[in-house]
Amino acid sequence: MIRVALVDDQALVRRAFSLMLSVEDDIELVGEASDGVTAVELAAATKPDIMLMDIEMPRMNGLDATRAIRDAGDTQVIILTTFDRDDYLFEALDAGAAGFLLKNCEPERLLEAIGTVADGGALLAPEVTRRVIEQAVQGGHQSAQPHPAVERLTQRELDVLAAMAQGRSNAEIAEGLFVSEATVKTHVSSCLSKLGVRDRVQAVIFAFEHGLTRPHPKG
Repeated sequence: MIRVALVDDQALVRRAFSLMLSVEDDIELVGEASDGVTAVELAAATKPDIMLMDIEMPRMNGLDATRAIRDAGDTQVIILTTFDRDDYLFEALDAGAAGFLLKNCEPERLLEAIGTVADGGALLAPEVTRRVIEQAVQGGHQSAQPHPAVERLTQRELDVLAAMAQGRSNAEIAEGLFVSEATVKTHVSSCLSKLGVRDRVQAVIFAFEHGLTRPHPKG
């Protein structure tokens, strides 16, 4: 059972997400908050596995709340916002968020993000992934020499890494490679271990920095 808390200053939004999550057999909604200060208190009191966090809220915004929650415990945070802004994105990742999704994403995408993060991974919306990569490559300059860790990856792990770099979910990768989602999870875990990175986001950035794949043109 994945214990989830909701944080959003709009009661209607909280109600909508609450109804969506309530029908999932493997998710338990443990609390709601309408501002960042209450979110930090809720995380300390209920210790949820996942907190779905809005950004622009009264008293304390979601970015500061995320940083405080990550500093204080093991609760993972998925930023869920209507604001498609690069400054929010990079500050959220810097604060320790394990996911960043837009509120207009498909319900299946949110549920998968919850499952992925609960399993110790990270997940960004595909359009968000592209911007993270472009920013990382521009700032870090791609290396002309392959990293020694790359040689430890099997061909199938390289295929999975390339698919992650395109922002594909585990389900989408499994469908494209004609394997099970469990197999994809195994390959993802192996990639992270061999590359010495923390999560999917860092793995994708690694792939672009070391020339294993290239950003796709917008559109």
